[in-house]
Amino acid sequence: MTPHELSRQEEHLFAVLSGDRFLKMEGLSNEVPFFIYPYAPEHALDVAKAKKRVKNRLAGKGIEVREINLYDLSIDVLKQRGDWDEVLEVEPELDKAEFTEMLQSMLNPQQHLAPAIRDQLAEGEFDIVFLTGIGEVFPYIRSHNVLNNLQSVVVGRPMLMFFPGRYEQSDTLGSSLVLFGRLKDDQYYRAKNILEQEP
Repeated sequence: MTPHELSRQEEHLFAVLSGDRFLKMEGLSNEVPFFIYPYAPEHALDVAKAKKRVKNRLAGKGIEVREINLYDLSIDVLKQRGDWDEVLEVEPELDKAEFTEMLQSMLNPQQHLAPAIRDQLAEGEFDIVFLTGIGEVFPYIRSHNVLNNLQSVVVGRPMLMFFPGRYEQSDTLGSSLVLFGRLKDDQYYRAKNILEQEP
């Protein structure tokens, strides 16, 4: 992706996110208001800067974004439950598969992450949810699991997930999230690609 393409995508994001159609969640025909911004992982730093600029521009128009970073949230959840020190202690001794399994049970999206996200969304008013930190929490948190568990949590507001990879949509095969452009994170068909939305 060239700087020009990224700049064009940034303008598109701002135009869509600041539009009444998006904010009022119109034209979804009873689908969940979840959107995905797929980007090449090697452009993560540039995308993070673009995301910050978009947030600031939206704030300038009185549109409040609530950003939830899954990596930061995971650490907060572990610290609040008193598990963080244990995780740091056992990490060198466990092999990767055991460590991943341990974190997956400690950070179960339904039992732990969804309630923590619900708590964050209960604090003050906002218009849009940004979900970030997807690549940082792989493989112990899978994005399709989080999305499935957020359908009853993020209600009445649109949500945009920043996804480092591809969102492949096919009429025959359904849709799938391909993390880092390599790992099929499983099928998730309910979100829309934000780059394909009309402003």
